[in-house]
Amino acid sequence: MAKSTLSLPILLLFLLLLLLNSEGSLKLANAQADTWCIAKPSSSDAELTANIIFSCDQVLDCRLIQEGGQCFLPNTLVHHASVVMNLYYKMMGKNYWNCDFRNSGLLSLTDPSHDSCTYV
Repeated sequence: MAKSTLSLPILLLFLLLLLLNSEGSLKLANAQADTWCIAKPSSSDAELTANIIFSCDQVLDCRLIQEGGQCFLPNTLVHHASVVMNLYYKMMGKNYWNCDFRNSGLLSLTDPSHDSCTYV
């Protein structure tokens, strides 16, 4: 019995040292991979429009998706929403909950950048 009561404090000490060594945040092994927030292709036009308005209000600069901007083409709601949703996601610290957008956003492990449109 003395053996099991001794192992609990050792385990707690190990976990405390692990937490301190990770600077307070434990990460998954593949957390180094970059992620992008994009709009779900199945989202309605109303959801995409609301996401564009919300994201542009937060990001404050949506010239990328305006005519003449480097991410204007293709000129579709899903593309424009994806660009600004990703800007918002990055600005807020890349937390998965910052890509929810009322369940109309999804995280991608593949960089959606194309042509002159670079997702930051």
